[in-house]
Formats: sequence, structure tokens, C-alpha cells
Amino acid sequence: MRMAFLAASRANCIRRSVGAVIVKDNHVIATGYNGPPSGLANCSDVGCIREDMGIRSGERHELCRGLHAEQNAIIQAAVYGSSIKNAKIYVTTHPCVVCAKMIINATLNEIIYAEGYPDELSELIFIESGIKRRRFTLPTEEIEAVMGTVKLQPGED
Repeated sequence: MRMAFLAASRANCIRRSVGAVIVKDNHVIATGYNGPPSGLANCSDVGCIREDMGIRSGERHELCRGLHAEQNAIIQAAVYGSSIKNAKIYVTTHPCVVCAKMIINATLNEIIYAEGYPDELSELIFIESGIKRRRFTLPTEEIEAVMGTVKLQPGED
């Protein structure tokens, strides 16, 4: 989970930083964080359509220029030809319904997540799929240190 939070520290979304790590046979296969497609301007530079329109979290996913961390991790595995069949995905935030459908079709078999997400359809789809899910988080101080949101004292690195 620490690696997922570390990946999240690279996100440039102005609303939420999410990271994902796909692990198979105790080996990291791929990582991802939320942000726009490669080569496009970062949301932190051009603004957020969803924020401007007042769209709440968990709604209208199509109105976002970025990809989610889970999507980027699955795509990274595909680009580099790494099988993720029966792998686990560690995600800092519970997957939305769009990512849930991708995770199911990518044949991942377990999701370990730290924070909840307001998407009831995602919950229902995962229940129906039978994919194992469990919540696991780190102490707040550790998350802040991994993501670089707090300064460590000398000797704490």
C-alpha cells in the first residue's frame, strides 16, 4: 500500500490524488496514478472541468480529461506485455464503476484499497463479480510522509 500512496504522490489532479500498484506472485507488475493521457497538459495547469461544473465525486466520470490510477496501471501492463491475470491491485481509493468493470475484465482477483469512494454501482458490481476486496490503510502520518505532504525531521528519512 505504501507504493500505491507513493504513486499517488505523482498525480496532478486538483481534486484527488490516487495511486495503484498491480502485484502478481509478490512482484510489482505495473503502477499508475490519476492524470491526463501522456503528452497532454496536466489538469493542475489547465483547470478541472468537473470542478468548474460543480460535479460531485463519483458522478459523470466521462467529464474528466484524466485517466484513473487503475486504468493507467492496467494500460501500463498492456503496453509492456505483462500479464495481470489473477493479480492483485492495491489502490489508495476504492475503484469507481468504470475502473471496476476494467478490473473485472482484466481478471484481477483481489482489490486492496485504503479509502472509500461514493459509487454504489461499483460496490454492487464487485459484489456480483465475486472479486475479493479488503480495506487496508496506513497511519495518517505515514501516508503524509510517503506522499511528501509533511516534512520529516532530521534522521527520520
